[in-house]
Amino acid sequence: MILIDSNVLLDLYDVRSEWHQWSVETLAAAADTAPLIIDPIIYAEVSIKFKTPAEFDEAFPSEDFLRKDLPFAAAFIAGKAHMEYRRRGGVRAATLPDFFIGAHALVAGYRILTRDPRRFRRYFPTVEVIAP
Repeated sequence: MILIDSNVLLDLYDVRSEWHQWSVETLAAAADTAPLIIDPIIYAEVSIKFKTPAEFDEAFPSEDFLRKDLPFAAAFIAGKAHMEYRRRGGVRAATLPDFFIGAHALVAGYRILTRDPRRFRRYFPTVEVIAP
């Protein structure tokens, strides 16, 4: 199974993004190989583009993008990874969602599809990352 990072889903709706074509093609290729997953963190980040949950569900139907809850074990690991990031000098407070996504993939055994693999590779090195 492949957990789809928010940036890839947001790129689908931004045709001006330099990553639009890569995200469209890579997501389509991923869908041919494994089920695609969205968790509540990804849902929250991507929902900013939609007025209602129904619009989101129309754009990302649950039969194509499975919804999986974030396990409590993943939340614990995300907190520890974020603490390590901050200990190493990381200052951006808005990075916590990346740690939830990485920890979810780690605990569930998912791969991650993202165009920004840095934190995933550094803090979750055993998670397979699909990235440019």
